[in-house]
Amino acid sequence: MSVKIIVDSTTDLIPAVKERVDTVPLSIRFGDEEFIDGVTINHKMFYEKLIESDVIPTTSQASPAAFESYFEKVKENGDEAVVIAISSKLSGTYQSACIAATEYDNIYVVDSGSVTIGAGVLVEYALKLVDSGLTAKEVADKIESIKDDVVIVAMLDTLEYLKKGGRISAAVAFAGGVLNIKPVVCVDKGEIKMLGKARGSKQGNNLLVQEIDKAGGVDFDKPVLLGYTGLTDTLLKKYVEDSKALWAHAKSELNTSVIGSTIGTHVGPGAVAVAFFKKN
Repeated sequence: MSVKIIVDSTTDLIPAVKERVDTVPLSIRFGDEEFIDGVTINHKMFYEKLIESDVIPTTSQASPAAFESYFEKVKENGDEAVVIAISSKLSGTYQSACIAATEYDNIYVVDSGSVTIGAGVLVEYALKLVDSGLTAKEVADKIESIKDDVVIVAMLDTLEYLKKGGRISAAVAFAGGVLNIKPVVCVDKGEIKMLGKARGSKQGNNLLVQEIDKAGGVDFDKPVLLGYTGLTDTLLKKYVEDSKALWAHAKSELNTSVIGSTIGTHVGPGAVAVAFFKKN
């Protein structure tokens, strides 16, 4: 019997980790066009369409039936599984997984309390636990106990997509553009919250570093993942360079991932993010 890790497509992972998990896709709709995340549309295609489109895309949660097809495969193989899902405050996907899991006694569902690379570092840690020989229940219990130690902070490059999504007014977006305002946000108790606003990317990078310090610093004994939205990682590289003292204690090369549609829809291209476990 082996332990499988199942995620939904809002979780962003490096390729070496992604190939070890099963991914249940959400759907993305641009007007009348619907795509299956990671199947009929990839991150590159998504950002090309986001930049070109006048319509803000919407995402639909994965259904219980979508999870059930994966759970059946686990059951048929005599395995057990842990599902690590997007925060229940951001999507109904966790609830769908719970509904599907009621028919199975070998499936454990965890609300990550996070999204994108924040869920990504939890998944990477879960795989380490699997490799150490823990059962699915033990892995799920450990993830539940440690998930509040995950910190994800991000800096946005533009206010335009928050305006398009109706989260801020056109006047605020215009003023922010004129002043070159870069909002810094975090995921707190499963919800996305504003931490502060910086003038320009250098001050924004400094604010990101301050927030990481405020959280207690990075536990480099556990997974760390950097992310970016859009078609290029140029701004992420600049952030790493501006904050290289912070990463001096990293025990290996820093892993990076493109951030997918669920967050990309709201923040637009050019955002940079960091996910890590805080020190205890």
